[in-house]
Amino acid sequence: MTAQDTMIRPVPAEEAEARLGDLAEILVDAVAHGASVNFLAGFGPAEAEAFWRGQLPGLRDGERRLVAAFDGERLVGTVVLAFAPQPNATHRAEIGKMLVHSAQRRRGLGRRLLAAAEAQARAAGRTLLMLDTETGSAGDRLYRACGWVPVGTVPDHAYRPDGRLAATTVFYKSLA
Repeated sequence: MTAQDTMIRPVPAEEAEARLGDLAEILVDAVAHGASVNFLAGFGPAEAEAFWRGQLPGLRDGERRLVAAFDGERLVGTVVLAFAPQPNATHRAEIGKMLVHSAQRRRGLGRRLLAAAEAQARAAGRTLLMLDTETGSAGDRLYRACGWVPVGTVPDHAYRPDGRLAATTVFYKSLA
């Protein structure tokens, strides 16, 4: 199956709950392959499932949306769109947990997931998106290639999975 054959679609809370194991697998894979996505080496399926279970209330109440990539029935990528809850920020959302399974990378899925999340944000009336990622990472290169604007870099912002500190770049994208 090619990247273009891979289906990308929103995943409602009920389906996300039924697929907690699949979601956990992709998060564990990302951390095991060095992605700086808030977790450290030794991170396992139980912790990953707990993370995703913690996302369910936001998916149910509409504060978050989960978009996923599927190769057949197999979940191979995710992106979370979190809507800013503040009364003065109803135009804004944040991108998080942009993950593509290591076996599926370099096929355009990240770009397609990001475009789908941007479309979801537009449909919800959001005109400004923000995110942060490890400086110099594959994510950093992807966001730049997709027209995201770097705001700045914070040195030693977060630990990589291997315990080394790394810089983080903050990005925004205007959808207006």
